Amino acid sequence: MSYLSYLTPTATSPWHTYLAQVDRVLPYLGSLARWSETLKRPKRALIVDVPIEMDDGSVAHFEGFRVQHNLSRGPGKGGVRYHPDVTLEEVMALSAWMTVKCAAVNLPYGGAKGGIRVDPKKLSMKELERMTRRYTSEIGIIIGPQRDIPAPDMNTNAQIMAWMMDTYSMNTGTTATGVVTGKPIHLGGSLGRVKATGRGVFVTGREAARRIGMNLDGARVAVQGMGNVGASAAELFVQAGAKLVAMQDHTGTRVNPGGFEMASTMGAITHDAGIGNVKGGELIDNEAFWDVDCDILVPAALEGQITPERARRIKARLVLEGANGPTLPEADDVLGERGVLVVPDVICNAGGVTVSYFEWVQDFSSFFWSEDEINVRLDKIMVDALKKIWDTADRHKISLRTATFAVACERILIAREERGLYP
Repeated sequence: MSYLSYLTPTATSPWHTYLAQVDRVLPYLGSLARWSETLKRPKRALIVDVPIEMDDGSVAHFEGFRVQHNLSRGPGKGGVRYHPDVTLEEVMALSAWMTVKCAAVNLPYGGAKGGIRVDPKKLSMKELERMTRRYTSEIGIIIGPQRDIPAPDMNTNAQIMAWMMDTYSMNTGTTATGVVTGKPIHLGGSLGRVKATGRGVFVTGREAARRIGMNLDGARVAVQGMGNVGASAAELFVQAGAKLVAMQDHTGTRVNPGGFEMASTMGAITHDAGIGNVKGGELIDNEAFWDVDCDILVPAALEGQITPERARRIKARLVLEGANGPTLPEADDVLGERGVLVVPDVICNAGGVTVSYFEWVQDFSSFFWSEDEINVRLDKIMVDALKKIWDTADRHKISLRTATFAVACERILIAREERGLYP
């Protein structure tokens, strides 16, 4: 019996959302559809126990995961998140979206993802390090520079990647900088990586705005999730003349029709630990975020945020998915019927993995590029990928999401077919 049979995905679960997205693309895969079951079954799923000694001498156990969804096009690539709600099903969906995302921008990677069910804010720095190193040792049997390359995700950062790289290197007896991306610069990290995902959101948003005749100068932007992705995207939109009129995180929601000033706002968010605690603008009920008057909406928090009910209330003309899986399939239909353009996560937030690819390449060659070179290369890849997807959408008269899946899944399944089955 497959371990998939033990899952009971609900209508709002990430894995259910992903499977529904795959089903919608099947009519556009032609003869490759015979391989479609490949897309619905992760290649490998690892569940690990992560025991560590706490600062008080007690022993705590955490549950960790690493899922490799598909490796037909290359080694696995995907982040590691630390969050109290992490589950195997969520990590499976995130790894599958990584498969599609890498193929959508034509990177030589498959999809993978990892996570630990933990609230990292409750751990000391030493406890966090011990947990990270133990987790890395446990998943060390399936990761490696040519096998599976982790990266930062929710609640993980360059320091955690440094611990992962060092642990893997100590266990293999060689300094393997390419085993993770998103590392500190002096350990083989890449310039431009920190803001790459947010930059990708901006670049695809800029191109989409041009397509629908929206002028960014004066455009009103609302962002859910003012972490690395949301804040970076907001900053670039403001630089382009747009106004950040609403923002939300786990601490609250603030609106300012005149627009927030980015430097002071981000400083206040950092200093006061969240939007709900800062001054400026009006603090409103979290659910009222979906009623805010705006032109561009950037969901950059958790998956499953845009439900059909919320989709009916959104006033934006353009939705840019900075988060993975923020829109439920039924909500997608509602937005489409209302004429709201959605740039899907699997292309919109692919800037991060694209610059992770640049970092990986630079590590192998030990030759590093300037930030300007990184940004130019990133912008070209994102623009070219979106153009192909848009052409596919126009040809078949389908949504950008289904078109992205069509382009990506064709590449994945061609690789699967050409490699064949062994033995």
